[in-house]
Amino acid sequence: MGYVTVADGTEIYYKDWGSGQPVVFSHGWPLNADAWEDQMLCVAENGYRGIAHDRRGHGRSSKVWHGYDYDTFADDLAALIEKLDLHDVVLVAHSMGGGEIARYVGRHGTARIAKMVTVGAVPPLMLKTDGNPDGTPMEVFDGIRDGLRNGRAQFWRDLSEPFFGANRPGNKVTQGNRDDFWRMAMQQTIKGAIDCVAQFSETDFTPDLRRIDVPTLLVHGDDDQIVPIVPASQQAATIIPNATLKVYPGAAHGLASVAGTREQFNTDLLDFLKS
Repeated sequence: MGYVTVADGTEIYYKDWGSGQPVVFSHGWPLNADAWEDQMLCVAENGYRGIAHDRRGHGRSSKVWHGYDYDTFADDLAALIEKLDLHDVVLVAHSMGGGEIARYVGRHGTARIAKMVTVGAVPPLMLKTDGNPDGTPMEVFDGIRDGLRNGRAQFWRDLSEPFFGANRPGNKVTQGNRDDFWRMAMQQTIKGAIDCVAQFSETDFTPDLRRIDVPTLLVHGDDDQIVPIVPASQQAATIIPNATLKVYPGAAHGLASVAGTREQFNTDLLDFLKS
């Protein structure tokens, strides 16, 4: 465990387990590096070096007032990769983190990157527009901001239900899954939480995706209630030159943490790392 201090003085927390080819994990909103512990353990026990950071304003990183934009997130990630002098990196990202690693490539290229993996990721664009008719309407994101301002503790408890698919028949979501989501969400500063909504909903990552020139695995549940698959990974697979889309039938947004899909994803991740 450690910290890297980036250009504006913000301290970015990270954990670093195992040895071998580095696998760098980027978490979703409103979580932190702890969301990847199952996968960190998996890769570290199988001959890889797992590294995961808390995005600024999240978890144990600095709770700053500024810098909640994708250019800054990508530069923070670059600072971590450069501090640890990582090469032949596999970037793995969930949800909002998918935009972070896409923008990393857009700004810093793939000289240090070997492969990429996304899970329920937001690129290319979440927001419904004339050019993106399958996107999510702006009023949904306005409602998220209202929920955060009017009582974020309860908002996070409520959001954990669709996040993991706990509202679906036969789901395997535990109370522990939902409690852990709430624990991590409450470690995020409310300023970062609100600012990030515009970033993950309104940013068009199409130019960044076109710059990805390494093998890329896109994983997405077809019952994702947070980031619907059609305008996200299904569209991203048509933009990234060397992409493979793997759809998990009936899976929710938090598929990497729920029994059944968690084990399936760990297996698919290891297979991709070895390929």
